Amino acid sequence: MAKLHVTTTINGEPTEFLCDPSQSMLDVLRNTLGLTGSKEGCGTGDCGACSITLDGRLTCSCLVLAAEVGGHEINTIEGMAQGDELHPLQQKFLEMAALQCGICTPGVLMAARALLEKNPDPTETEVRFWLAGNLCRCTGYDKIVRAVLETAAEMRSAA
Repeated sequence: MAKLHVTTTINGEPTEFLCDPSQSMLDVLRNTLGLTGSKEGCGTGDCGACSITLDGRLTCSCLVLAAEVGGHEINTIEGMAQGDELHPLQQKFLEMAALQCGICTPGVLMAARALLEKNPDPTETEVRFWLAGNLCRCTGYDKIVRAVLETAAEMRSAA
């Protein structure tokens, strides 16, 4: 089968790639474009490890066909930091040890950023609900939730 040419924007940069019609965006990110931050945990959209935003909407990249992203805007974990400056969520996760093995961390960070962009003052219940699509086998979620809440408070006070 012929490869498809796709033109899109990834992390603010115009990007072109070739893909098979059945290839997932996760496969293209990792294997074609070398953006290995998104992880494959399940391949069925159940774990959230491959979370990206597609036109601002949180999405599991394992469920998106790469052939369908032409003309759309994608953001991945690699675009979260600005150069050497970590996003406040990334910094807080480090400070509060809200990560362990790292498999879920990129997806959790993408989900948390999407939440804070939509709701800069979430309750603990809202954070837990928003992150419910991200499975973590190591941390027990409490440090993650606390890091998101503290980041939200710091970002509000800085604004």
